[in-house]
Amino acid sequence: MPGYIGHRDEILRRLRRVEGQTRGLQRMVEEDAYCIDVLTQISAATRALQAVAISLLEDHLGHCVADAVRSGGPERDEKLREATAAIERLVRS
Repeated sequence: MPGYIGHRDEILRRLRRVEGQTRGLQRMVEEDAYCIDVLTQISAATRALQAVAISLLEDHLGHCVADAVRSGGPERDEKLREATAAIERLVRS
């Protein structure tokens, strides 16, 4: 079971908000909005997605990784590698 199951509705609400921001960006471009205004909205959408990603990462560490560490063995090592790779992807984005 995913670690975010307890607040899945909140995550979906935040993702829907990002979806709305993306549609707004499309409208801005269609209406030839000022470049800086479009870039400002892109930055806001990016930050919103990053906030969702951090929330999911926190859930993964607190649930999946913590369970694997308690269990030990190869699953622990795999979950730690997986979490490290996820953090690396977030840092690069």
